[in-house]
Amino acid sequence: MAEGALEPGSALPPVRRLADDLGVSPGTVATAYKELRSRGIVTTRGRGGTVVAAAPAVASRRPPKVPDGLRDLAGGHPDPELLPHLVPPSRLSPGARSHRATPRLARLEDAVREWLEPDGVPADQVTFAHGALDLIGRLLSVELRPGDGVAMEDPGYHHLLDLVTALGLRTVPVAVDDRGMRPEALRTALRAGVRAVVYSPRAQNPYGGCFSAERRDALIDIVREQPDLLVVENDHASAVADAPLRSLTSGGLTRWVHVRTVSKFLGTDLRWAAAACDPTTLARHDGRMLLTSGWVSHLLQETVYGLMTDDGTRALVTRAQEAYGLRRRALASELAERGVRAHGVSGMNLWVPVRDESAVVNGLRSHGWWVAAGARFRLASAPGVRISVAELDPADAAGLASDFATVLGESEATYGG
Repeated sequence: MAEGALEPGSALPPVRRLADDLGVSPGTVATAYKELRSRGIVTTRGRGGTVVAAAPAVASRRPPKVPDGLRDLAGGHPDPELLPHLVPPSRLSPGARSHRATPRLARLEDAVREWLEPDGVPADQVTFAHGALDLIGRLLSVELRPGDGVAMEDPGYHHLLDLVTALGLRTVPVAVDDRGMRPEALRTALRAGVRAVVYSPRAQNPYGGCFSAERRDALIDIVREQPDLLVVENDHASAVADAPLRSLTSGGLTRWVHVRTVSKFLGTDLRWAAAACDPTTLARHDGRMLLTSGWVSHLLQETVYGLMTDDGTRALVTRAQEAYGLRRRALASELAERGVRAHGVSGMNLWVPVRDESAVVNGLRSHGWWVAAGARFRLASAPGVRISVAELDPADAAGLASDFATVLGESEATYGG
């Protein structure tokens, strides 16, 4: 296919015939065909067999539209009431000129270092990007080649899962728990030959895990065994995670990057991310960026700097952190009182294991609630639903928990007890 010998629309041999021709088991061929389908390279037409796809496609994990009249607890967005008003800076860059020679505002770099260093993140080398996905996608495209494996949290952030697939890379699932990535699962992924690992140290989306000190140390020991591994730490919720940062970057790694965005607490329209990384990673990221967008808008940088250094905004961010923690704990407590176990020790989400995602989502819909089915977050993990609590008033937690318990009981009875 890569050489063009098999053109779009060309039929692949049936599984058993190809297995006989190659002298391998039918299961091996079936697995290979499944991998090609997941990468969008081939498609299955029922009785028409498997054919080469017209163009590489990425299976979408995007959420369905929220039905009218429902409380949206699926989106994962911050509460607008806890975001500052975005006011453009009064001083604009004069004239039309390139900022390639000075792509970053020095004062914003200093502010970023002051933000990162108290959490133990080495901040000698910092850079900016247009959000975490922009930075991670750029690094993976520079460092890896199609077919390389990337260790990913399972369940994990669906946009990251889609991004890795879109780059032609393999997602290798790593199970998570309330303390983040499980060490034994990560070790298994590394033994499978992954070239990079992407994870969140706190406010993990959707499971809500947060590294303990012991978990951080165990993971550092594992990644040190593979010095060429690119370690990508996505601290996406940072200031509103309601949990301390225990970063792997403090462990003297060879290739690493710690990335933070501000969309969860300064505004979703601020497509800006800061990253600290080792010198090689910095050079490769910035070198590729110079060939594309060149730099992050100085107007955007001025806006971010103004908000980050404003005392009123800082107070609002602290209030948001406290509010999200209160809302998350309130719902988790109400669910626990009704015998429903939920995961989420940090961040804005709760992950609730269920047997039948569709039954629970549709059942809650009948009670006026809209939650996210877990399918788009999962690779090999068990079913569940994600509840975003950012706009859920603690006073409403009991009602939602009661409805959830009712729906869960009905769905399990329908499922077969």
